[in-house]
Amino acid sequence: MILALLFANTDGNILIERFHGVPAEERLHWRSFLVKLGADNLKGAKNEELLVASHKSVYIVYTILGDVCVYVVGKDEYDELALAEVIFVITSTMKDICGKPPTERLFLDKYGKICLCLDEIVWKGTLENADKDRVGKLIRLKPPAEA
Repeated sequence: MILALLFANTDGNILIERFHGVPAEERLHWRSFLVKLGADNLKGAKNEELLVASHKSVYIVYTILGDVCVYVVGKDEYDELALAEVIFVITSTMKDICGKPPTERLFLDKYGKICLCLDEIVWKGTLENADKDRVGKLIRLKPPAEA
């Protein structure tokens, strides 16, 4: 299961968070842990360079894209390889929406569209759509055309 998706700026302020199956009392711990992990390791990292960590039998894959840090946390069948696929779909979709690696302002300007994409990519802790072109069609809120 994908336990968490978290987006933060480079100062550690959370822009978007999605938790699946994580009790409310543990969420603050995860927020703090992920932001500290990024602060310690993402300084000087290249855009879309994937970093991997594990904590309490879960896997964490994280990266930076422009001014936005992206974290994906999973367990069980969502090991580091599966999470790498999830984060690739998320980052490539974000680049399509924003037209380039986003600044914090551009990310917030496109906030609604990014949230729609996240809903199409990950649904209730499961990778739903791994094809960014299909995600792009689904967020137009029109029925998909028969091919």
